[in-house]
Amino acid sequence: MARLYDYFYIFATIAFTTYGQVILKWRIAKLGALPQGGWDKLKFLLLLLLDPLIFSGFLSAFLASLAWMAAMTKFDLSHAYPFMSLNFAIVLCLSAWILGEPLSGPKLVGVVMIMFGTIVAARG
Repeated sequence: MARLYDYFYIFATIAFTTYGQVILKWRIAKLGALPQGGWDKLKFLLLLLLDPLIFSGFLSAFLASLAWMAAMTKFDLSHAYPFMSLNFAIVLCLSAWILGEPLSGPKLVGVVMIMFGTIVAARG
């Protein structure tokens, strides 16, 4: 049973990573496109850094790193790393649901293949 709890670190890494990606895209889409001018670009990017939700995305990436380091104390890299491919599937689903991005047949087929590959790799 203790081994089952060790998977918490892997799934925390996935959760923090997907949250960070989705929240960054959602918030940046709300704030507009990158300006054309060099100074305006820099100013825009610095203002993005001050946005609390964008900052939470960066914090989430940091927490994902900590969870991944904990996972590395429990698993071989060759066992744990295939689970990171689930990020593709989760981000794809969340981007369609939350962000309204298009979800096509080929994308769905790709996600199913990724998930199948993750199962095969994790068991192998």
